[in-house]
Amino acid sequence: MSTEIVQLRRRLVEFLIYSSTQLELPPIVKYSALSLFFDRFRPSVVRFLQKKKAEHWLLQPLTESNLQLFVLVSIWISCKMHCTRGLSVHSLKSFGDKVITEQLFMVRDFVDAELVFLRVLKFDIGTLNIAYTLLEDLFIQFKEVAKVGELLNFEACMDMMDLLYEKEETSLLYQSTKSLAASILVSSYIITVPKQLYEFPILPWVKMVTNKEEKEVVELVGYILAHVLYSHPS
Repeated sequence: MSTEIVQLRRRLVEFLIYSSTQLELPPIVKYSALSLFFDRFRPSVVRFLQKKKAEHWLLQPLTESNLQLFVLVSIWISCKMHCTRGLSVHSLKSFGDKVITEQLFMVRDFVDAELVFLRVLKFDIGTLNIAYTLLEDLFIQFKEVAKVGELLNFEACMDMMDLLYEKEETSLLYQSTKSLAASILVSSYIITVPKQLYEFPILPWVKMVTNKEEKEVVELVGYILAHVLYSHPS
């Protein structure tokens, strides 16, 4: 994979995270949008173009500005699913004017982009089983059964999830959502809970609640920690 493509992916990840933060949206919206855009839209759009021979100007050429528009659309769709008060297209367009600097999109472009996005995904926008929701559920269960659960930092869990989206090879972990959720929980336990308080048998517990083998979780934890600690040293 070329350096240019790698850098573009990182910029788009940062753009999505920044936009979600600036719009003050809950984490579930951010992670649903990450899943919709990076796990589904980007892998599918090339096949969509080849099969449909689509000639929509938003897809040909697929510029960085157009991709930023589709990122905002993924946030918009996620907000419709998870926010009690949705994000209006006019609010999104106003925000887009501030953050997409290379091109000015009209309200109609956002509406068109949403339809194109949904067609590429074949209207499959379910996000109930994404890694974030499984991780959040595991975190709640863990706090109920272990005293050290109060020391486990959920922000650290989310930081790891963000970092794993930066590269194509690490984002592939999101294809196994339950294994990833379990491994991120264990990784956060190792990083944020003081070693002298390592009293809870977290690996057997994770195996019990997720039905994932300890060996698989341990291997994933090692991979995650290597990426997080060595790629982004504090």
